[in-house]
Amino acid sequence: MKLPRSLAILLCHAALAGVVAPVASHAAQPAEPAPAPYVKDPRYWPAPVMDTVPPALPDFAGEHAVLIFSKTNGFRDDAQIQAANAALSAMTAAKGWDGFVSENAAVFNPQALARFDVVVLNSTSGNLFSADQRQAFRRWIEQGGGLVALHGAGGDPRYDWEWYVETVLGAQFIGHTSKPKQFQDAVVLVGDRAHPAMRALPERWRRRDEWYAFDRVPSGHGTRVLARLDEDSYAPAPEQRMGDHPIVWTRCIGQGRVFYSALGHEARTYAEPLHLQMIDGALSWAAKARRHGCSQLEDSP
Repeated sequence: MKLPRSLAILLCHAALAGVVAPVASHAAQPAEPAPAPYVKDPRYWPAPVMDTVPPALPDFAGEHAVLIFSKTNGFRDDAQIQAANAALSAMTAAKGWDGFVSENAAVFNPQALARFDVVVLNSTSGNLFSADQRQAFRRWIEQGGGLVALHGAGGDPRYDWEWYVETVLGAQFIGHTSKPKQFQDAVVLVGDRAHPAMRALPERWRRRDEWYAFDRVPSGHGTRVLARLDEDSYAPAPEQRMGDHPIVWTRCIGQGRVFYSALGHEARTYAEPLHLQMIDGALSWAAKARRHGCSQLEDSP
């Protein structure tokens, strides 16, 4: 039966509407908003400050004076820093030495540094020093200062001060164990137990920490690698496997002595007896640079 022309046109339009309607339902949806930009937590990333006015120093009466310096213009773990500062202050007092805790980089001037035999860099980070402060620190080390650098003091992913990373440390940090396995049990292989910092330690020292890796094994400048990591005793990322994996070492910079330990990320590690004995021995070794220089590597207690 032939449909009236008007009805045929109506049915045709209806059919077309049925085809077009589903297409309209698939129209592009509004784009999702872009994620908020990453904002560093100020608890761990304080605003950088460059210091120009040095602190007043007290009178020192002990055999040695130690500057305990913990300024951070980069990453900061305040709980660790405070625990380490307290432990270092207790150590110096127990030795009958004077300790001065500061986060004011302006103390790095020739007159102030001349009053200290040892400087401890307690997980310092970021660009800390002006050009004059860098020069004063460098001369102090080269002329017989003793430096003890702990954990984060060698843990920046890059350094603006080439002399510090290439000469003082001798290796560039490239990463550490990360979440969910940031803190792992591992074996530290103590290979130089003749050194005063290592005498109390077992040959295989199992402990828990955040484990650093470096771009190379430090060499030159009288480097002595005191301890290494057994990479088979924990699970580093593939790119953090070094094979020969130094974790504690010393260097000679002019007449000065440098001790670096990558251990000690968590606050609790500054209550570990063996860890504290290692740091205590490092302080004693570093303090002898004034009298003995570094070339002799004089290791008597």
